[in-house]
Amino acid sequence: MTSANDQRYARHQKPAGSPYDKNKVIFYSLSSKFVDEKSAQKRSSQKVKEVIYYSLAIGHHLGVIDCLTSRLECPLEGYRQWIDCLPENSEARRKLAGVQRFGEINIDRSHTHCLALALRDARPQMNMQQQGWSEQLIALLQQIENDPAMYLMVRRYDA
Repeated sequence: MTSANDQRYARHQKPAGSPYDKNKVIFYSLSSKFVDEKSAQKRSSQKVKEVIYYSLAIGHHLGVIDCLTSRLECPLEGYRQWIDCLPENSEARRKLAGVQRFGEINIDRSHTHCLALALRDARPQMNMQQQGWSEQLIALLQQIENDPAMYLMVRRYDA
């Protein structure tokens, strides 16, 4: 595939016909947002530009594209063992187990405190690798606290 064709795919997408990395869980963070139609923005009135700016600031709307960057990868079985370290009926474990149930979850500011505390408290039950993943995830959660427009998308690849 040529590099011009490669640009049609998001960084986390593989071009058609390419095999996916299997048995992984990948945490993506929002790296930027943009409006698909730049020319439409130039022709728009100031009020429309303000609406576009507001849309970029608050989330998913028609014409707004989120660019996601891979920030943390775990083997699927390692991910399962990692979240098994969290208290059985905790909100944090339920949230992170959603990747196994649904294949994908979003983590936003409403989840940061709960997840960070649970990961910190479960640290003694974790092996070194799991502790490293926890540290990375806690750092990402802190970034969300600092920038409420940021979020994480966590996706399971096992097909």
